[in-house]
Amino acid sequence: MPGTGTPHGGTLVTDEQQRPQAAAVFDALGAAYEKAFADSEAHRRSLEWLLGRLAPGSRVLDVGSGTGRPTAETLAGAGHDVLGVDVSPVMVELATRQVPAASFRCADILDTPLADDSFDAVCVYFSLLQMDRRTQAEVVRRLVRALKPAGHLVLATVPLDVEGVDGLFMGRPVRVTSFPAQGLTDLVHGAGLEVLDREELLFTPAHPDAVPEPHLFLHCRRRGTAPGA
Repeated sequence: MPGTGTPHGGTLVTDEQQRPQAAAVFDALGAAYEKAFADSEAHRRSLEWLLGRLAPGSRVLDVGSGTGRPTAETLAGAGHDVLGVDVSPVMVELATRQVPAASFRCADILDTPLADDSFDAVCVYFSLLQMDRRTQAEVVRRLVRALKPAGHLVLATVPLDVEGVDGLFMGRPVRVTSFPAQGLTDLVHGAGLEVLDREELLFTPAHPDAVPEPHLFLHCRRRGTAPGA
């Protein structure tokens, strides 16, 4: 989540107790989060992949937009119409100041109205990790419905088989849920996406408390009509 967070990503949560905790974590991290993940070449490669498939002036949703960098900044700089959504007021303030060419909204993605077939692309960089698995699946299905037919969705996460595990992220307590790589692939396929490309790697954030963490990037396209649409 250069743009979201826990153990990496996830400023977007749904449980009423986790929601303020997530906002507090990323309010406290602020620009330090951006610095910790600024050297992620895989994230930049992912954005280049997406840019190569977008028509001029495409409408893009950045889920868990964080400080706006690098995702919203890169896409808006290429002339696209970017809307970022993040639950952290501090992150949204930073993003609004740093990326004036994009629009940002402080909200939970599940509370944000999204018209069907309204976005050319959706970015979900490390922004699901503080949601339970049922909610992650619900969010992905909802985002697929918001995509135009044959629109693209890029999703990155920490691919681990964990549910509700308490830990520390950059010195802050977080509760993490994730899927193993195949489980996430099955989730996006079931939501109506075709995986066109993927990258798996280890990345160590630039922070004193950081340890190497696995990252998975899935680059997808909406197939026909999303299930449940």
